[in-house]
Amino acid sequence: MNAVVIAVIVMLALSLARVHVVLSLVIGAFVGGLIAGLPLADVAAAGGSPAQEGIITVFQNGLAGGAKIALSYAMLGAFAMAITHSGLPQQLAGAVVRKLNKGGVSDHVSSGFSKIKWGLLAVILVMGIMSQNVVPIHIAFIPMVIPPLLLVFNRLQVDRRLIACVITFGLVTTYMYLPYGFGAIFLNEILLSNIQSAGMDTKNINVMQAMGIPALGMVAGLVLAFLHYRKPRIYENNQVDTDSQTASENQPEPSSYRSLVAAVAIAVCFAIQLVYNDALLLGAMLGFAVFMTLGVVKRSEANDVFGAGIRMMAMVGFIMIAAQGFAAVMKATGDIQPLVEGSMAVFGGSKGMAAFAMLVVGLLVTMGIGSSFSTLPIITAIYVPLCAALGFSPLATVAIIGTAGALGDAGSPASDSTLGPTMGLNADGQHDHIYDSVIPTFLHYNIPLMAAGWIAAMVL
Repeated sequence: MNAVVIAVIVMLALSLARVHVVLSLVIGAFVGGLIAGLPLADVAAAGGSPAQEGIITVFQNGLAGGAKIALSYAMLGAFAMAITHSGLPQQLAGAVVRKLNKGGVSDHVSSGFSKIKWGLLAVILVMGIMSQNVVPIHIAFIPMVIPPLLLVFNRLQVDRRLIACVITFGLVTTYMYLPYGFGAIFLNEILLSNIQSAGMDTKNINVMQAMGIPALGMVAGLVLAFLHYRKPRIYENNQVDTDSQTASENQPEPSSYRSLVAAVAIAVCFAIQLVYNDALLLGAMLGFAVFMTLGVVKRSEANDVFGAGIRMMAMVGFIMIAAQGFAAVMKATGDIQPLVEGSMAVFGGSKGMAAFAMLVVGLLVTMGIGSSFSTLPIITAIYVPLCAALGFSPLATVAIIGTAGALGDAGSPASDSTLGPTMGLNADGQHDHIYDSVIPTFLHYNIPLMAAGWIAAMVL
C-alpha cells in the first residue's frame, strides 16, 4: 500500500484516539518513511552509490519550514497579551454591560429588545473578524468579553449555538479570505508558499479571488445559522453569570491614556502589514514595542507578559512545525507520484470527482489535527501534482487546497475555532462543547464550504 496513504491514516487514527497531534505527526511521518524503505539514519556512500538521508535527517530538515510561521505566532501571542494587559478588552466588556443595565434589560424579553440582541451579535461578529487582523489576538478576546455578557444573553433568550456560529465565522472566514494578520500566515506564508514549493508558480495568483467563492459558502452558512437558531432558548441565571457581570460592571472606566496607547500599537501593527509583504512578525514586534516604550507594559512586567503570550500560541506553533517535518518525509518517500497516478486512474479523469475527493480528505485531516494551518503542508505535496495532472488551473488549485485546509476547522473538537467559543459560552456550565459548538458549526459551515469549494474548483 502507498506509504503516504498509510502515514496519513496512522496520523489521523492517533489524533482521533486523543494522542497529542505533534506526537501523531511524528509517528505518522516515521511509519510512512519506514514503509517506503527509507533508512532511519543517514547511510554513507559506499561502492560508488550516493549517500542517502535517513528519516531523522529529512524530518529535522523539514522542521525549518515551519520556524518562521511558529515565530510569527509566538510574537502575535505576545502582542495579544500586551493588549490584554492594557485592560482595553475588559474595559470594553464592562462598558457594554453598564450601558445595557442602564437600558433596563429585564428578565422577560419584549419586542423592544430585538435591537439589543442583533446589535450584540453584530458586535461579537466584528470582534471575531478583527481578532484575526486589525487586533490580532485570536481567541484571547472570548474569555474576556463573552462571560460578562452571558446574563444579558440569558435575559434576551439568545440561543448560544448561534453565538458559537457567529464567533466561529469571524475566526475562520477572515483568515481564509483576507491576507492580513493570521490570514497573511494562512494564505501567503503557508498556502501559496507550499504550493510554490510543490512546483506550481503562484506569483500572479490573486489569493482573494481564489478564495472568494469558498468565503461566500461560509457566509451562506452564517445566514443558515441565523435562520436555524433564531427562536428563543431558555437558560438559567446562576451565580456564575451574576458574578461575571458584576465584576465586569465594576471595571474602571477606560483609561484614556492606556486606550490611546493600545490604539497606536494596533495601528502600527496593521500599518506594517499594509506597507510590507509578509511583515506580520515585524508588525507584532513593533506593536509590542509601542506598549513597552509608552509604559503600558513596564520593563519589570515585559518578560511575564511576553512569556504568557508565547505560551498561549506555542501549541499551534509546534503543530505547524511538526506538520512541515511530516510533509518533508512524505516528499522523500517518492510515493506521491504513484499516489497521483493511482488517483487519476480511480477518478477516470473526472475533475468533479477528484475535486470532491480532495475536499473530503482535507476535511478528515483537519478534523483529526484540529488545525487548518497544519493541514496545508500535509496535503499540498499531494494535491499540487494531482491538480496539475487533471488540468485544474493554478487559481482553481489554490481554491481546492485552501478550501480543503479550512474544511473541518469549524466543527473539529480540537480546533481553536470551537474550543474558543466553548471557553466563553460554557463559563456557567450551560453550553456543551460537542452538541452546542462542534456539531452546530460543523453542519452550518462545512457543508456549504465544501459545496462552494467544489464550485470554485470547477469554474476558476
